[in-house]
Amino acid sequence: MSDLAKQVLDAAQACGWQIATAESCTGGLVAAALTDIPGSSAVVDRGFVTYSYPSKVAMLGVSQASLDAHGAVSDVVAREMARGALRMSRADIAVAITGVAGPGGSEEKPEGLVHFAVATHGSEMAHHIEFGPLGRAQVRAASVEHALEMLLSAIAHR
Repeated sequence: MSDLAKQVLDAAQACGWQIATAESCTGGLVAAALTDIPGSSAVVDRGFVTYSYPSKVAMLGVSQASLDAHGAVSDVVAREMARGALRMSRADIAVAITGVAGPGGSEEKPEGLVHFAVATHGSEMAHHIEFGPLGRAQVRAASVEHALEMLLSAIAHR
């Protein structure tokens, strides 16, 4: 994972971009993976850990109506989190992660369902992955890896 984080940092630095993260189920692990690398302060602007509904609204400007209508684990909220992280930072790119790490979940939102979004000042993309009931630690680790891959891809295709 540290190799992937280093690639993200190198790519962002090469184009002069700053990165922000907006994390729910990963609890800051994406920001931690990036900031574990020496020199990361050159490109990591900030990370938001917004686990609760009120924190998503207050820190990222996620719409309460979106949370009420779709729940935190949704494409709509992931997109709003990424846009909010971009708006509330000096970053050029932001990644957002929200999901059900487990244990538990529901039929509609099972354990292992994670929504991702990446936003820049010119584009936005979002999708979800159903990792399955791998266990909390494995879902979170897989989510971090996928978020880093999304960042790298988005920076490469700027």
